Amino acid sequence: MRLILMNVFSKAISASCVTAALLLSPLSFADDYDAPVAKIAADDVVVTNHRATINGERFEYTATTGTQPVFNDEGEATAALFFTYYERQDVKNREQRPLLISFNGGPGSASVWMHIAYTGPKSLRVDDEGFPIMPYGVKDNPHSVLDVADIVFVNPVNTGYSRVLPNAEGEMPSKEEQKKMFFGVNADVDYLADWINTFVTRHERWRSPKYLIGESYGTTRVSGLALALQNRQWMYLNGVILVSPTEIGIERQGPVEAANRLPYFAATAWYHKALGDDLQGKDLTELLNEVESYTLNTYLPALAKGASLTEGEREQIAAQVARFSGLSEQTVLRANLDISPRFFWKELLRDRGQTVGRLDSRYLGIDRDDVGDSPDYNAELTSWLHSFTPAINYYLREELNYVTDVKYNMFGPVHPWDRSNNNTGENLRQAMAQNPYLNVLVQSGYYDGATNYFDAKYTTWHLDPSGRMADRIDFEGYRSGHMMYLRAEDLESANNDVREFINTTIPAAGEAAKYESK
Repeated sequence: MRLILMNVFSKAISASCVTAALLLSPLSFADDYDAPVAKIAADDVVVTNHRATINGERFEYTATTGTQPVFNDEGEATAALFFTYYERQDVKNREQRPLLISFNGGPGSASVWMHIAYTGPKSLRVDDEGFPIMPYGVKDNPHSVLDVADIVFVNPVNTGYSRVLPNAEGEMPSKEEQKKMFFGVNADVDYLADWINTFVTRHERWRSPKYLIGESYGTTRVSGLALALQNRQWMYLNGVILVSPTEIGIERQGPVEAANRLPYFAATAWYHKALGDDLQGKDLTELLNEVESYTLNTYLPALAKGASLTEGEREQIAAQVARFSGLSEQTVLRANLDISPRFFWKELLRDRGQTVGRLDSRYLGIDRDDVGDSPDYNAELTSWLHSFTPAINYYLREELNYVTDVKYNMFGPVHPWDRSNNNTGENLRQAMAQNPYLNVLVQSGYYDGATNYFDAKYTTWHLDPSGRMADRIDFEGYRSGHMMYLRAEDLESANNDVREFINTTIPAAGEAAKYESK
């Protein structure tokens, strides 16, 4: 079964193609004639064979690329989800082989980022710090975790080549119907849990140890999926990996939200050599330990006091916040000690005529002028789209042989997104409590200003307030940003951390999933 392009001059279509009811048309035309429309099959794959040398081992693997339907309660296909599934081939006991299920975020982002830059067998062709170089494309990833786990990269509805399907009458659901079906915190988790069940069943992976990995909003997704898979599909996991996590429903507001930014501000200022000589001379982690202690013990209580601070206390706090953030005392005082991230990205290097990136503050931008309270654009995102977009379009078509005229959505139309009733953090906690096998790894970049690393630490502290599962929650930090794996050194170390997490969370032979009496 192959992908097709229909138009008025089309030749007879092969009998192997799916029926029109299972074809997706993302475009519509007011004209009466049969205009050319790109369509994609709801259930169709291409399999290719490859070799890799990863973590010092050489082996063969297959890449299964294509679509698998989302089914409703009546068994009708409502969407086609595009995925790529990598399987190592020299595996004797597939039931013992871990399966890693990977999601990116947005919401509305394709799986491209981690697929061709992090855990997959290919990595983006960029320089050692993650900046674009030509010719665009991918190269072998010797640090991929494919040596220890098979991996499936999943694109939620309207991302990548995934699309909503028409009903049996050929009609597309309304925008409001689509939102209820797919575009919200809980709708997203519900249909993806069903899709994973189908995938695991089709590929005979029910006995395998299973892991979810999500980046950014993908951490909200996989946190919710942990409980949904467990309590609705009876599918139990060994691990959940949160890469650059969102708040996952664990609220950080007011003074906590403001105070938690300071360690990130310090890391970014240190990177750009905007601190005083005494701080600049310290190693980053040494500096951050000092700033974190100040944040929790002094800055947070001061912000909580608000207007009750004396003038002397206010000036003392402003001086120290300025010292750690690279901003001036006067600027901190004018902001009432509460610095917004957008202002920081504009202000830190204003005197140099540069802005810093949001998702990765190592990246620099140039604005039209130096006034204002926020940058004109996100310097890091333009750089990433510069290199990722041509690479994924080339890789899927020319190396994985998946040919279609449907546009690959780096960011797809999924808004307005229903963010109500976001209890995904609590869902993850409950899944861990019910499943003694389930462990969590959190990975964050120190220069990420969108989902900052200290917020991620805060999340690990409040994911299980009792502290009784603290030994099953690990945190790792990296000297890069939101996509820490774009930096060559962190591509290796972050994959090694995932590899170790997988290897150490598979229970020993005969080890039962139970709590011991104390």
